[in-house]
Amino acid sequence: MTNNFKSISFENDKLVLINQTKLPLVEEYIVTDDYERIAVSIERLEVRGAPAIGVTAAYAFALAFKNFTGNRKEQFEKVYTRLAATRPTAVNLFWALDEMKKTFEQNLESENIYLLLLKKAVAIHEDDIKMCDAMGRYGLEIFTKKSVVLTHCNTGQLATGGNGTAFNVIRFGFNNDLVSYVYADETRPLLQGSRLTAFELEKAGIPFSIITDSTAAFLMKQSKVDLVVVGSDRIAANGDAANKIGTYNLAVLCKHHNIPFYIAAPVTTIDAECPTGNEIKIELRSKDEVLKIKDVQISKPSYDVYSPAFDVTPAELITGIITDEGLFKYPYDFSSVR
Repeated sequence: MTNNFKSISFENDKLVLINQTKLPLVEEYIVTDDYERIAVSIERLEVRGAPAIGVTAAYAFALAFKNFTGNRKEQFEKVYTRLAATRPTAVNLFWALDEMKKTFEQNLESENIYLLLLKKAVAIHEDDIKMCDAMGRYGLEIFTKKSVVLTHCNTGQLATGGNGTAFNVIRFGFNNDLVSYVYADETRPLLQGSRLTAFELEKAGIPFSIITDSTAAFLMKQSKVDLVVVGSDRIAANGDAANKIGTYNLAVLCKHHNIPFYIAAPVTTIDAECPTGNEIKIELRSKDEVLKIKDVQISKPSYDVYSPAFDVTPAELITGIITDEGLFKYPYDFSSVR
């Protein structure tokens, strides 16, 4: 199959998003110029993945001024606050909003403020495409032989403005005859692996199997996994990395089985103001995401649930962090990144 879908595009003065909650069974697109609808899409995980959230929020910010004729400063506060509240863990969201804020402040009195904001959003999107390609190229360094790779959650085109972070490392590896097979964790509770990563692996023509999250240890024990590569939503200054819940489990398993464990993320994911992973705010999700699959109730609604969206992997368990500015090894020093 060919990779013939777009996860994020801007067409006819509107944002077009593939509705990831419907995949892989239905390819449905959301077409809107309403920033509030886009904010809801981020909250509902119709669009998800740290880089994709940042790109989407940038477009939403611009669209909020498309036909606006009122008090611009009041509108800015309203829009910035609304978008910032959608997902608290992904640092790319706040980076993108701050970039849009700078453009807004520089052009507050301009008649063409919407077009200037849109130009900035497009630049953020195009920059993400370039960063994804750079991560794919730098990621080739992690392969010492033709490898079987295990990955978690979704890190491809659906998670970014380009062709992905960890997924693009896998894709570059496959295209260079360095990846033979992929195991994709189903990634409970929302099944981003079995729904989204499987969809993208199929589109890319990469051989794969879906596994339950708890199968990874058994595969590693049988020496059926050569390395693990995943993404990240926020990386602390010391290299601690927050990613989809279940990532820390994999890192511990890799340590026990002496398997390399890599993170792939753009440098915009590195939060220099966050000293360690202890300071990363972890988003808690609705218990319905655990007690239901889609709209089907699988356990009693009255049961209590603890459902963090992310966990934090300590830097010492991460073999390397692949960025668009190169491959970093532990102990991590990001002082050279932009």
